[in-house]
Amino acid sequence: MKFKIDHDYHIHSKLSSCSRDPEQTGDRMLDYARKNGLSRICVANHYWDSAVEGASGWYKPQNFEHISKDCPLPKADGIEFLFGCECEMDKFMTLGMPVQRFDDFDFVIIPTTHLHMTGFTITAEDAESKDRIAELWVKRLEALLNMPLPFHKIGIAHLACDLINKKSRQDFLETLKLISSEDMERLFKKAAKLGCGIELNQSDMSFSDEEADIVLRSFRIAKECGCKFYLGSDAHHPKDFENAKEIFERAVTLLDLREDDKFHIG
Repeated sequence: MKFKIDHDYHIHSKLSSCSRDPEQTGDRMLDYARKNGLSRICVANHYWDSAVEGASGWYKPQNFEHISKDCPLPKADGIEFLFGCECEMDKFMTLGMPVQRFDDFDFVIIPTTHLHMTGFTITAEDAESKDRIAELWVKRLEALLNMPLPFHKIGIAHLACDLINKKSRQDFLETLKLISSEDMERLFKKAAKLGCGIELNQSDMSFSDEEADIVLRSFRIAKECGCKFYLGSDAHHPKDFENAKEIFERAVTLLDLREDDKFHIG
């Protein structure tokens, strides 16, 4: 059976500093779910816990007290609304969440590709080198997979995110090409064994036909290694919901995903 578009586990509310859109509310997310036949959605705002030192000035206000203002989440028949977060990992491979805090969330998204935050997730020197960025793609994912975490409730966000290299679209694509398939295979075999989810992010999947093989290479290797996938619109504003299902459908078709390839939280 083909992979069914029945969930969205990466949605930001107005509480995320990159949104701050008064229209991006829990009720608006439920409306999106109803219109698109989704039975499970998750709010996942940017987050760095106050108990962990090293937050950037941008992340520091986005602590648990702040993002939990979304709770209690609104309810609707036939739709399960989960409380999650998108927790950062800095340039020292420090995760902005103590292990004991995982119990407070239904789902935790961890990006390893937010390499646009110069000085926080990457040094200025490393940000200038495509080769170094490609090396960091590997090292950061490896560092995450080596952490003692509850991987049954963890999703690895947007592995083909253009934030890897923001200089130009061409620089981004060339950086992806520099990541070896051997490293990808090694890491995705470990990810499959740990049982975490691999995200199909709406933004990552908005590529041209000519770019498809480059962008999808990591996901095809992940599938071959037995990884499981989930969908994330990464919506920050209501307009971001408009084409999400169509983009998800295209990605699922191109990757030939089946229901057996779906990640189930827990």
